[in-house]
Amino acid sequence: SNYRMDSVEAELQTLYQTFLKFKENNGNLTNERNQALERARVLALAKTMLAAGAPSTAMTADEESFAVSAKKPLVGEDTIGRLGYLAGVVPTADKARFERALWRASRGNTFTQCEPIKVPVKDPKTGQEIEKSVFVIYFQGATGAMQQKVMKVCTAFGVNMYDWPSSAGEASSELARVQKIVDEKTAVCEGAYDGFMRSAIEDLLKPSAENPEGNSKIEEWRLFCIKEKSIYNILNLCSGDIALRVHIWFPAADEESIKKVLQRLNASQEGQQGAFLGDGAPQAFSKPPTYIRTNEYTEGWQEIINTYGIPKYQEANPALLTIVTFPFIFGMMYGDVGHGTLLLLAGVWLVMNADSLRYSQPALFMARYMVLSLGIFATYAGFMYNDFFSVGLQIFDSRWTKQPDHSYAPNFDTKNEGGPGPYPFGMDWAWSGADNELLFQNSMKMKLSVLFGVLQMVVGVLLRWSNAVYEKNMTDFICECLPMMVFMLCFFGWMDVMILYKWVSPIDNPPSIINSLICMAMGQEDKFPFWDGSVELAKTLMKFTVASVPIMLLPKPFILWYQHSKAQKKSGDHIVLEDVESAGAGGHDHGHGEEFEFGEVFIHQIIETIEFVLGTVSHTASYLRIWALSLAHQQLSLVFFQKTLTMGLEMSFPTNGIVIYFMFAAWFGVTLGVLLGMDVLECFLHTLRLHWVEFQSKFYKAEGLQFAPYDIKKLVTPTGDE
Repeated sequence: SNYRMDSVEAELQTLYQTFLKFKENNGNLTNERNQALERARVLALAKTMLAAGAPSTAMTADEESFAVSAKKPLVGEDTIGRLGYLAGVVPTADKARFERALWRASRGNTFTQCEPIKVPVKDPKTGQEIEKSVFVIYFQGATGAMQQKVMKVCTAFGVNMYDWPSSAGEASSELARVQKIVDEKTAVCEGAYDGFMRSAIEDLLKPSAENPEGNSKIEEWRLFCIKEKSIYNILNLCSGDIALRVHIWFPAADEESIKKVLQRLNASQEGQQGAFLGDGAPQAFSKPPTYIRTNEYTEGWQEIINTYGIPKYQEANPALLTIVTFPFIFGMMYGDVGHGTLLLLAGVWLVMNADSLRYSQPALFMARYMVLSLGIFATYAGFMYNDFFSVGLQIFDSRWTKQPDHSYAPNFDTKNEGGPGPYPFGMDWAWSGADNELLFQNSMKMKLSVLFGVLQMVVGVLLRWSNAVYEKNMTDFICECLPMMVFMLCFFGWMDVMILYKWVSPIDNPPSIINSLICMAMGQEDKFPFWDGSVELAKTLMKFTVASVPIMLLPKPFILWYQHSKAQKKSGDHIVLEDVESAGAGGHDHGHGEEFEFGEVFIHQIIETIEFVLGTVSHTASYLRIWALSLAHQQLSLVFFQKTLTMGLEMSFPTNGIVIYFMFAAWFGVTLGVLLGMDVLECFLHTLRLHWVEFQSKFYKAEGLQFAPYDIKKLVTPTGDE
């Protein structure tokens, strides 16, 4: 860097003092200008009032008629001597209160006349413009008690007082002199101060002499100060006098590259002491941070996981699976070839214009590949649903044949006996527009939602297995992981088996899956088995399901209590206290240094067991939101299409040729606003909830610390929040 902290600080201090002096001088000049302007407005009002009240030379008082004298002003030069008067300027906002206070203080024995100042007066302290009004108060007697009362009211309101001229001629001459002062002060304020500020700002916005091709001088100073401040913060973490020592975390894979960089740096020091990377064990009180390598594609998905919580060190990272499952479940909700293609095109545009969005729109820059993935999977699911803007696509020949009675008969092997197969890819387009289309799609999408929901939760329990195996925590593996998997597979896995069996096996009178599950859970006799022996198998699986609950609940607290007692006997009465945070990386989150409360551990295990058992039931039902949102999207698309384009096409010629343009504009507008706006956000949020709650609750603790290496480039890179 071409800058030094001392020189930058001295230049900034000099500039700051200069600004302060000019601001103070400008405040004084503005105050003097305001006083002169207010004085000029008082004189202008006095000139008008005194000129209007001058005595007529056409006739004397004795010759005046009553009508003429009645029309003369009460306040004229001939009456000035008998009245007292005070003039000044009051803020317009306080004018009503000021007049009311004068009336009450004088008991109605004063006369106040106000005239607003057309030009707002600028406050020298705040710089805001304030509207003010000129006032003149007349009262009986030039001096005395009444004048004192009026003066007290004026002082209480903090109004500016000015002398009132004795004649119109005096007011006119004084007004000319004061107006000249106003013009001079205005010229000085607008010329000197504004000119100085403009030149100073232009100088700060120009590139500095040290870096003529770089940023402006003020931006260079800002970035330099950010860098220096961060360096001083790092130095404050060091210990030692001559040789500084600091404990750091770094990725183990980068150790050799770090040593090579330090060796190259030390070689260029020409005999001076350099930097070295020493060997040392992690501090007992230090919790290792979590470092996850990402690229431009995975960065956005990892940010979604980090928003929920940072993975613990060496904990299973949900982002690895979220990269695929998130857009896939979103596609199940938003499946439509047309809408998915539009979303895909938006993602392609974001990817192609990434460089222009990097600093102007950092959020869109990070989400560009996410939008692209959502569009790809939504389009794929649209082909599976055979839905293109609510219209079926005739990609292959239908496997249904229309009969003379307008019904449809299948021309494929419905008994699965080796005959022709069904529609080769996705849903048959013959279902589009059928009377029972909604009934068929509801059944299919509901079962698909449950199938993928149970599959994702089983994967979550498997990741819990991997955490326990990696931490070598056999207590959690045997007392939690195994019974959780048994509970999940023996009940909900069995439900998925019944769904798949019912799909692939021809049954003349297919039984109800819900009734079979109720009979299984309540221990009732199921009179409609799926196959011979399915009822006995269901009863056996239910026994395993019930037996897994006490295994989750009871053994673990007693095992932890036994392990704690055994550790106390080994260490004797002298127990080394450890930081609770460091115990979190050990395995079962109960360090031997902390006091063991059996009641607290047992209550915690009860809560976890109830949460898993009841949560698994509610989470399975929660996955039905996939079916609900897919249904809502398909029906909204159908309604918009029928109420716009279909209505335009059904009109008679040539009206339909004209109206269709307006109908298309209406359809496209509502499609962009509702289906590509609100519905995309709605599906995204529901998919986010399924991952954060239903999936990650099975294994993810999110108790880690993010690895944040010192990086000057990130400190000075704009984030879009400035």
